Amino acid sequence: MAKEEQTGVGRRQAKPRGATASASQHEPVQSHAESADVPASADDDSAGGSTYLVPGLERGLRILAEFSAREPVLGAPELSKRIGIPRTTTFRLLQTLEALGFLERVNGDRYFRLSVAVLRLGFEYLSSLELTDVGTPILERLRDATGLSTHLLIRDQRDVVFVAKAQTHEPMYSSVKVHVGTRLPAHATVHGQVLMGDLSFEELRQLYPEPQLERFTERTPATVEELYGRVRESAALGYALSEASFERGISVVSAPVRDQSGKIAAALTVTIPRSDIGEAGEREPLIIAVCQAALELSERLSYRPRPDDPTAMQARRRSVAAH
Repeated sequence: MAKEEQTGVGRRQAKPRGATASASQHEPVQSHAESADVPASADDDSAGGSTYLVPGLERGLRILAEFSAREPVLGAPELSKRIGIPRTTTFRLLQTLEALGFLERVNGDRYFRLSVAVLRLGFEYLSSLELTDVGTPILERLRDATGLSTHLLIRDQRDVVFVAKAQTHEPMYSSVKVHVGTRLPAHATVHGQVLMGDLSFEELRQLYPEPQLERFTERTPATVEELYGRVRESAALGYALSEASFERGISVVSAPVRDQSGKIAAALTVTIPRSDIGEAGEREPLIIAVCQAALELSERLSYRPRPDDPTAMQARRRSVAAH
């Protein structure tokens, strides 16, 4: 797991790998909207004189903010008057927001209402808030039960990102630290292999079109075919285990967290500052504890496990063993 945790080598706070491509895809839309703006001097005035504000973006967001439950449908003339910009500029901004899915037309061509992209952003915000807020107490209980540091991660394209943690209080384990926001390569870590558990081979191939994957250790998957095999193995088990496969002296157990739709939303992990997890007597209870915590968080996110859910099956082993 943690090349960053112990050595700091490879620790990244970089932007997502897909950011450049995404930006280039939207440049024509941005240019189209900006071409409708008034001269730069007027833009600076409308932005309060700040050189850090983008007038076109500011105006687009102000347009979205005008829609409400009281006024769900608005037209270009009214929006132009409220925001104080020319009607032609307003209409082009409306067209841009429509093209991006934030608005849709109603009652002909001149009236608009909020569309599904706004709702999607709202759900993403609520989901992310719920994930970390609900997940942190579960991480803390797992840390207290195991004496190990625990983490919650999500996937951002080809990276995994640490979004929450509960640092161990045990002095002998306290040297293993990872910061929220740290990124690791998804293909080279069991976290990423867990988080990619819903992807088909075709989707994985689109994510990794190169013939050879970047190697970090001799255990790093060399090809997308090998990576897919690891992903399917982890998905079948309901968890993933790594013993010094990403960094010497660090082992991890990771399990998927699912949302209401059943899709993998995060990975929950414990970190063991050794190159091996130990014998079955130590390993099995740890796997069960991680799967139990992941299942608990999934259920808090309104997930109802299927009877054949492998993570749930691993989690239930604790109650069976107790009898």
